[in-house]
Order: sequence, then structure tokens, then C-alpha cells
Amino acid sequence: MDHTAHEASAVHEGHQGGPAGASWSTAAKATLHCLTGCAVGEITGMAIGTALLWGNVPTMALAVGLAFLFGYSLTLFAVLRAGLDLKAAIKVALAADTVSIAVMELVDNGIIALTPGAMDAHLDEALFWGALLGGFAVAFVITTPLNKWMIGRGKGHAVVHAYH
Repeated sequence: MDHTAHEASAVHEGHQGGPAGASWSTAAKATLHCLTGCAVGEITGMAIGTALLWGNVPTMALAVGLAFLFGYSLTLFAVLRAGLDLKAAIKVALAADTVSIAVMELVDNGIIALTPGAMDAHLDEALFWGALLGGFAVAFVITTPLNKWMIGRGKGHAVVHAYH
């Protein structure tokens, strides 16, 4: 791959010596990528647990587990398409997304747990969806600056950048 067009980007500038910082646009895109996987997993887990009338703890455990699974999967598929073998792709996905997904899940599930009645709401109730989607919005706002900081130091999503 020819990366000459990227050589002046904020992510690559840090490779020549000092820390370079990432743009807000880059951080927002990385966060949105991570949020997409988290949202698919989280919604699927919450919907399954709620539909099966599971308790709060098993429902949240399933939702968090699926959020990590789907979050990692998006990165994993992208780097596999770029030519990495499975072992290397898994290492890249873990390095790129673990902190971002963990913070998103902590924030999102914290908001859901702290919203009165949200954990007992059913799939057909606005409270269920409002708490879930509101949690995603707050998680995005909190995680974007973290991703900006990490990318600017060659960590997090910056690890994936070499394979784009």
C-alpha cells in the first residue's frame, strides 16, 4: 500500500519524534466505528435478555459481551481484508479497541443502570430505548477525547491506521 498521502497526517507525524496529537475528526471517526460495534452488540444483548425476561445482571453481561464481540469483529474483519493473518489481526483488534469499548460500555451501562426504571423497561417502551440511546450519546461524547488522546500517542485506533 502506498501511504505517502498519509505521511503528513497527525497520526503519522508522531512517528518522526514528538507526539503529534490527532484531529478531532479522526477521533470522532474512530469513536463512531467503535460505537457502531458496541451498539449492535449492546442492543442485541439487551433485546435478547429483555425478551427472554432475564434478570438485570445476565442481560447486562450478555449485552457487554456482545458489544465487545461485535466491536472487535468490525476491526478484525477490516484488518483481515487488508491481508493480516488471524493471529496478527486479533492482536491489532485488541490493541485498537479494548480501551474504547471498555469506556463506552462502562458509561453506557452506567447510564442505563442509573436511569430510574430503565432496567425494568420492556422493548416496546420509550424508556428502554431512551436510556439505551442516551447512554450511547453520552459514551460517544466521553470516549471521543480519550480516543483523540490515544491516537495522538500512536495507541488505540492508530494501530489500525497502518492497515487502511
